[in-house]
Amino acid sequence: MTVQEYSTEQLAAQPVGYWSGATMRQVVGLIRAELAAEQLTQPHWWTLNHVAGAPGAWGRARLTDQLAPFDDQDSDFEAVYGDLVARGWLAEESGTFVLTEAGEAGRLRAKQRLSAVNERVHEGISPEEYAATLNVLRRMIDNLGGDSDLPRTSPRAGG
Repeated sequence: MTVQEYSTEQLAAQPVGYWSGATMRQVVGLIRAELAAEQLTQPHWWTLNHVAGAPGAWGRARLTDQLAPFDDQDSDFEAVYGDLVARGWLAEESGTFVLTEAGEAGRLRAKQRLSAVNERVHEGISPEEYAATLNVLRRMIDNLGGDSDLPRTSPRAGG
């Protein structure tokens, strides 16, 4: 696929809000579609990864506090945890979550799907171009008074 070329002047006049939003909708839409193929939502995915990364360290309240800032759909995390427990993907031991064998297998299937999404996103983009793009977006966030630091813990932790 070839991207239409435009002059620097034409591109510099474009609204970043439109392009950042369009990018977010495309990327997140594909992520959500791939997760849906495994009957998962992003909060399911984040939960599985956090628990896989630190078995026995995440109770319901602590995990919800960690994940809620990344959620743009006002998800019911209790329903997510309940669903994963009912599927047999998570178990609760002494008030914290651990992944079951089935949960780890499902997490790995989803991880494979999302790795393919990541490859598509990065296609034709060098690591330097990708980093430069993120740094420009971070500068815009900083210019507007937002937090441009990298998240200390990503919702993708563990994969």
